[in-house]
Amino acid sequence: MSMPLTPWLALTCGDPAGVGPEVIASWLRQATPAEVARVEIYGPRSWLEGLPQAGAFRACPVGPSQFIATPGRPDDLGAAIAVEALHGAAAAARAGRVAGVVTGPVAKRAMARVGWVFPGQTEFFAAAWGGEPVMAFCGGRLRVVLATWHIPLAAVPAAIDEPVLARAAAAAVELCAAEETAARIAVCGLNPHAGEGGLLGSEERDQIDPILDRLRRRHPGLSGSLPGDTVFWRQLNGEFDAVIALYHDQGLAPLKTLEFDLAVNVTLGLPWVRTSPDHGTAFDIAGRDLASGQSFANAVRVAWRLAAHRAALRAAPGRTS
Repeated sequence: MSMPLTPWLALTCGDPAGVGPEVIASWLRQATPAEVARVEIYGPRSWLEGLPQAGAFRACPVGPSQFIATPGRPDDLGAAIAVEALHGAAAAARAGRVAGVVTGPVAKRAMARVGWVFPGQTEFFAAAWGGEPVMAFCGGRLRVVLATWHIPLAAVPAAIDEPVLARAAAAAVELCAAEETAARIAVCGLNPHAGEGGLLGSEERDQIDPILDRLRRRHPGLSGSLPGDTVFWRQLNGEFDAVIALYHDQGLAPLKTLEFDLAVNVTLGLPWVRTSPDHGTAFDIAGRDLASGQSFANAVRVAWRLAAHRAALRAAPGRTS
């Protein structure tokens, strides 16, 4: 998508002892000066000063000025810096300084020790910005939207209602539009073989498909419930542009099997864009130059595409907001 001006993004370091700092450095080494000039980066001052192209990006130091992380050895101060970086980036979006945030991987248990109260970064940004978040993934050959995510499997059937599926469908359409593809959207069934007409479960017949029929008036490319064991193969073979999975592992098991180093975690449904690499802190390899930076680079690319897509929609004739 060509835009007259690249939207500003905020990048957060994640846990300073993890691989977040090095994948950001990896991105800076290959980014163009024009790209670097449109980001602000949150992290420890000493790390910011040593990054490639230091001075070309907007540096936003957090934490004590003398702090230096030891790769692979997380501590409470590093966790507090990760939290402060998130708050700073969220505030930058609210202030209109950036159009999106790309977050480095964090250690949630370590953050909980310093007062963090959220299950994940997705929930933090929902609280900071307002809105109903939708978790999605892309970056390689697959685009996957989760209808539900961090809830027990036993709670999934009751959680699949019309607002949940409507948000997932809208998120899938936005993701496809930002990536400049069609919006042929497959929906995984809840039960084996999508219930087999009620023989293996009635949720598809009685609950899910009637909702999808109504949503199809707004999103004509939306399928009915399809067997989840073949739907990702069908996406890979070009039949669909995105898949809505009804629960966490239904969508992420195939995605991470095929695209572990490429996938991007995307938070949709909020006022501003948020993406992150789809990997954790990887403390065991931090500081050893073993972490792939491709997922983070994809996260930046997707954030820019989504932010530019939203800006184009706002600027379109006839739009009032």
